[in-house]
Amino acid sequence: MKTIGIAALGLALASGAFAQYNKRADNQQGRIAQGVGSGQLTAHETAHIERQEAALNRRVNVERTANGGHLTPAERRAVNQRQNTLSREIYRDKHNARAQR
Repeated sequence: MKTIGIAALGLALASGAFAQYNKRADNQQGRIAQGVGSGQLTAHETAHIERQEAALNRRVNVERTANGGHLTPAERRAVNQRQNTLSREIYRDKHNARAQR
């Protein structure tokens, strides 16, 4: 019985980490869409950020597949750092002098 409880807790934590990743990815997509809509992001900037987001998503999917559907703590840290970098890049691109024409 105790083993089932521990397994359920592990599954809940893994699900929470996955949901947190999805929420953050969705939030960043919303920031990109807002930047495109307002003209703050150029087509080139948007394409560059979207390519980076797609590469991160592929990386997460490969790592999840290799680890039975979840990320190791080291992989979670690496994904979080990459998301931080992408977030800063979105901010910089939205606040630079370039604008969509």
